[in-house]
Amino acid sequence: MENMDIRLLSFNIDGTLLGKSNTNRSFKKLWNHIDPAHRPILCYNTGRLLDNTLQLIEDKKLPEPDYIISGLGTNIYSFHEKRLIKSISEVMEEGWDISKVEQVVTELPYLVSKQPKHLQNAYKSSWYFDEATFDQIQHVERALDEAELDVSVVYSSARFLDVLPKWANKGNALIWFLKYLRILSNQVLVTGYSGNDNEAFLIQGVRGIIVGNAQPELYQATKHLPVYHAQETHIDGVAEGLAHYRIISEDTFQSGGDFQNDPIDISMIERLDGEAVPGLEKAQLEFIRWGYEKAIEALRRDITPLGFSACSLSDNESRGTDENYHSVWARDGAITVIGSMPLHDDQEINRCQRQTLETLISHITPNGQIPANVRIDDQRPDYSGVGRICSIDSGLWVIIAFYEYVKTTRDIDFLRQYFKQLQQVMDWLSAHDSNNDALLEIPEAGDWTDLFGRSYNVLYDEVLWYRANICFGRILELLGDHKRAGDYLRWSQVIKKEILLNFWPSTQPIHHHSVGFDAQQYSLGDASYLIAQVTPFDFSWRCDVYGNVLAYLFDVLDTDQASLAFRFMWGAGVNDPYPVTNVYPPVSAGDAEWKHYYTVNLLNLPNHYHNGGIWPFVGGPWVRFINKLGLRELALQELLKLAELNKLGIHHEWEFNEWAHGKTGRPMGKAFQAWSASEYILACHALKVVNSKKGR
Repeated sequence: MENMDIRLLSFNIDGTLLGKSNTNRSFKKLWNHIDPAHRPILCYNTGRLLDNTLQLIEDKKLPEPDYIISGLGTNIYSFHEKRLIKSISEVMEEGWDISKVEQVVTELPYLVSKQPKHLQNAYKSSWYFDEATFDQIQHVERALDEAELDVSVVYSSARFLDVLPKWANKGNALIWFLKYLRILSNQVLVTGYSGNDNEAFLIQGVRGIIVGNAQPELYQATKHLPVYHAQETHIDGVAEGLAHYRIISEDTFQSGGDFQNDPIDISMIERLDGEAVPGLEKAQLEFIRWGYEKAIEALRRDITPLGFSACSLSDNESRGTDENYHSVWARDGAITVIGSMPLHDDQEINRCQRQTLETLISHITPNGQIPANVRIDDQRPDYSGVGRICSIDSGLWVIIAFYEYVKTTRDIDFLRQYFKQLQQVMDWLSAHDSNNDALLEIPEAGDWTDLFGRSYNVLYDEVLWYRANICFGRILELLGDHKRAGDYLRWSQVIKKEILLNFWPSTQPIHHHSVGFDAQQYSLGDASYLIAQVTPFDFSWRCDVYGNVLAYLFDVLDTDQASLAFRFMWGAGVNDPYPVTNVYPPVSAGDAEWKHYYTVNLLNLPNHYHNGGIWPFVGGPWVRFINKLGLRELALQELLKLAELNKLGIHHEWEFNEWAHGKTGRPMGKAFQAWSASEYILACHALKVVNSKKGR
């Protein structure tokens, strides 16, 4: 964490300070929380025009700044003096002819349309140019240069094309402004979201915050710079960065303090079942907390010398293939490590978290494959699951868990010890993108649903792949390799874009995308959720509940899309009788997606196991998903239902069973399942129903 004299904040607005409707943070209240005697100078550096920016301030959506750089650097305005600093306009006149610019752009052989009049000004010609390639933008620049125009071309967010005077951009305007104020560049902190922020970050010496929802072009431009990449998105990412630079305290960032935004209007969703969701009674809250203590007890039953076992070895009878449970499983163990991180101060649990990761990473193959599991009795690794199919998500979850562990414990020596192996894992995973389309090709039944026939591009795995690239990029940041970190963070945004393009069907025409011979998923029309699977030959239209939940928790989906997905899943009753079924609807015999091996061990009959069974470990993320949407009371109600399910048990109370029947809700599978307990623990902490340090 840095401690330095920041005298000026040059903050972008859209995609950073504004744009995340579900957040509880408000930059206006956050700014007011900072002691006025110690506030830096505040300047908005935005693509918005001046009048539009002033309206945001008048509407109290943003605090009053000291200055505004508007129109992508075309105007600098003193807010308190209510005057335009005119000297910048004189510089921009040189080599600028807006009529000639518009003539050149209009004659381009591309589908380019002019943005509305209120988004234009005398020094900014703005256009829509969807999904332009690098070569196309270079063609635009050459055409303007051949017309003897001395201009700057800015392309951002895969849509917005702005042509500006040569010296007009956020960076050059900021350089001029710093000289005007006599402030050094190393005393400046900038934020950014898209390509039109590139030049501000490239000023020698400036400090920066890149929010988690930033566009690929910004990652590409800044990959070699020691900027702070926030894990959170939008204003949450700005707040995270402000804590990093000690503009606000870490405690203030973590708690939210008194800079919470006004409550979001959530009545429409909260009344989906016809009545408002009531608050919890004291006895219900105590029941949830009782479950929390029982979850910790259940988790301790899964501690072994090699790490977390999938379930308690002493409380479950082993027969046939059940011998597999006498192992440290990669996906189960990694998810358990992540879910139990709030308990990392507990020495026994912390040792087991670390040992789980060590056991898995130390059995990596020479080519980088993480074992599906390692047997506890003889430490023999198994690199495949049912049917000798390799486990793709084992490596994905281990990368994510390793980052979460190091981020929380700050054990950089542990990271350095195993970094080489982590790089091998990423290389092995990358090799599964055999056609270089940013998505992994998954073998049938090659992930946690190892008796369920999904393959090729599978939503759940692609979402994890996105998150793994984010986590590995942040691992590189922790090691000081900012250039390579930028490569992985930039690639993560390409993955995200491809997920949304392929798994969220739309009737909107997509000119740049090649549609398969059978029109693939586009025949579905406009989607309400991310579909479960896409192959070159067909698709599964089913709703992978877990995949959609993870997509929002990992910021693949935005709030509007997540709200649509939630409304569908809630309406379909995926949380009835308990949270939550893993897929909706289940596959029945005779269905095109039915596989004859679904009857093996009678596991994947409809409403069983992976085929629409209720999974308590998915119920934990479901609760956090709802809470992230801003529906805290509803999330508490779902957490209460999850506690009731975990209490049922087959032989005893509070067994935290592996799964339950999708219709009856009766518990089935193994008792004291580690990930069922850990995800309940994490959900309790996310909703702050337990003390963050003491548990209760």
